[in-house]
Amino acid sequence: MRAMAATQAREWTGLLQFPVATQTALHNILGKLRQQKKESLTVLVVGKGGVGKSSTVNSIIGERVTVVSAFQSETLRPLQCARTRAGFTLNVIDTPGLIEGGCINDQALDIIKRFLLNKTIDVVLYVDRLDGYRVDNLDKQVIRALARSFGPNFWRIAIIALTHAQLSPPDGVDYTEFVNNRSAALRAAIRQEAGFKKSEGEISYMLVENSGRCNTNSEGEKVLPNGSVWLPALVDRIAEVATGATPSIHVDQKLIDGPNANGKGKWWIPLIILAQYFLIVRPIRSAIEKDLIEEEKQRPQWQIRAEEFVRPTASLYEDDQVDEQAIRQALKQGALNDQMDSFVEDDEDDDEY
Repeated sequence: MRAMAATQAREWTGLLQFPVATQTALHNILGKLRQQKKESLTVLVVGKGGVGKSSTVNSIIGERVTVVSAFQSETLRPLQCARTRAGFTLNVIDTPGLIEGGCINDQALDIIKRFLLNKTIDVVLYVDRLDGYRVDNLDKQVIRALARSFGPNFWRIAIIALTHAQLSPPDGVDYTEFVNNRSAALRAAIRQEAGFKKSEGEISYMLVENSGRCNTNSEGEKVLPNGSVWLPALVDRIAEVATGATPSIHVDQKLIDGPNANGKGKWWIPLIILAQYFLIVRPIRSAIEKDLIEEEKQRPQWQIRAEEFVRPTASLYEDDQVDEQAIRQALKQGALNDQMDSFVEDDEDDDEY
């Protein structure tokens, strides 16, 4: 089972577990944020399953705030971890994987949105693996789903975090070249699927290695094959995005509910009906009437004259009914007269008697 979502900030004791050089770098970053009157910062961690989201959260906090195992690598619901240090509060929100059964997990996406109600997202950390060698259609679906759910600015406050960064590139490819190609493919997909303009800058990306087997420098800090100390670099980039020009995203009820599909575009209906009448119905009706007139003109004269002297069958049938009714009426009237005569004769006989 995973830990419950934190509801109250705790002292950031995990920071003291880092090497001294890393602690110093992180304190300097927090000091810059406070100078810019930034007293808190919220980071939303999202991505597909099994890419290292929860491990990255643990690495940033310096504590095992969420359990990761080989049998359960995904949090079942969002988890918020809040830590304070020297008057500054860092909130990191871990989320479930967005893929299930080879497609977008809409239920997980809805759970994330409702968990974020009335919260403000300053930075999005989109986690993927560096050793993923291509961007497929599933990646594009995730990018589109997040942009659709949280609005166009979601990807503008995003940082790509490529985990499993301590790897040996295949076939002797240079490490820096491999990283550049991998990040370029993912950034290009995000720009395309999220609708970035050509004039907009590139999306940031950072390298992450959560494994305890990661190489370290002389001061005990985790370093990557390119020699960079990744944890302070990641936190520094998070601070840059949080204080950048793009505003944070406030998740309100309107964002969760999304656009009203029932009311959207209703004013187009009368225009569509009018267009159908003038462009479809009216031309078809005129064409039919024209065809009937042409057909009437093309009929032979002998057929038209013959029809003038032939009484319709329905008319003959109606006349026969009229004649038959007249005959019945006459017969009925005759029978009635005979009956009246019989009554008169009977009366005369009675008088004689």
